[in-house]
Amino acid sequence: MSNGDGVRGMTRRELAMGGLAASLLASVFPRSAAAALAAGDEARDALWFVDPELRPLASLIAQRSAALSTLTEESLPTMRQGSAYAQPLRADVPWKEVKIAGAKGHPEVAVYVINARPGAKRGGILHTHGGGYVLGKALGDVGRLQPIAAALDCAIVTVEYRLAPETRYTGSIEDNYAGLRWLHDHADEVGVDPARIAVFGESAGGGHAALLAITARDRGEVPVAFQCLVYPMLDDRTGTTRKVPETVGTLLWTADANRFGWRSFLGEEPGGSSVPAAAVPARVENLAGLPPAWIGVGSIDLFVEEDIDYARRLIGAGVATELVVVPGAFHGFDLIGGDTTPGKRFTAAKIEALRRALAA
Repeated sequence: MSNGDGVRGMTRRELAMGGLAASLLASVFPRSAAAALAAGDEARDALWFVDPELRPLASLIAQRSAALSTLTEESLPTMRQGSAYAQPLRADVPWKEVKIAGAKGHPEVAVYVINARPGAKRGGILHTHGGGYVLGKALGDVGRLQPIAAALDCAIVTVEYRLAPETRYTGSIEDNYAGLRWLHDHADEVGVDPARIAVFGESAGGGHAALLAITARDRGEVPVAFQCLVYPMLDDRTGTTRKVPETVGTLLWTADANRFGWRSFLGEEPGGSSVPAAAVPARVENLAGLPPAWIGVGSIDLFVEEDIDYARRLIGAGVATELVVVPGAFHGFDLIGGDTTPGKRFTAAKIEALRRALAA
């Protein structure tokens, strides 16, 4: 939503990203690249690989990053303060917080129920927020999810899962699964068809959605009809044992930030042979029997290769999969540049995929 002022509009969109809020936008971008991007003609040269319409936004991200440190355990509390911003809420789309029981041995979980309509038989979405497994708040995404729920005439439940490094992957997976089970068991109360529930998330939330689809398949308790994975964070080897091209992963979410996120989530160094497959969707050998998928990513997003590979493996396992790769688009481009042509097209493709899935 443009306000006629590119810089102020950019700031609002940065903050509205929840887990990938303004402080993180700046902190994870390399200082050397930021300095180059802030230097007039050099900035234009450094951005040759970015979609022309997205270059002004990329330049703003880089300029702001120069003053902040990279994402570390010491800087994490400050980053989390920045990610507490919540996008403005809509009065015409109801929402409420519900405290639900966690898995056995785990604490209760807060979920936010959006657009409930008791007794209705509509599609439902279980949403998991982004933030590199270490940042973000589900509450901060409610305002962004309300328009999606209204457009699709569905209910959305977003989960306030516990973050790393305080909680490792086993805890957050159980939190999200508790949210999925609650939505299924309370389908009539929320107003959804229990056979038409999709999982949906962005970045680390996309990784959590993929893990949730795998967990639901393996436990056989809750059917999942669809998985919508938006530039999902799927493979701990990216940026560690698997190097990426120099033009990939330089904006917003970098290999350094990725290593920190995965190390926090796993409780060990990412990329090694001892990393458990249960924590990493890309390490799961058998993908057969998973629900149909939509995967979307930018061509210069750090996750582009792992996302393409996961889509290829899903197709090879007999899972109906749609893959959208946007040329010259970086991580989070649709949230920061929602008014741009690439942002609008990407969002439209995502919404249409969810609409088809929830109507089936």
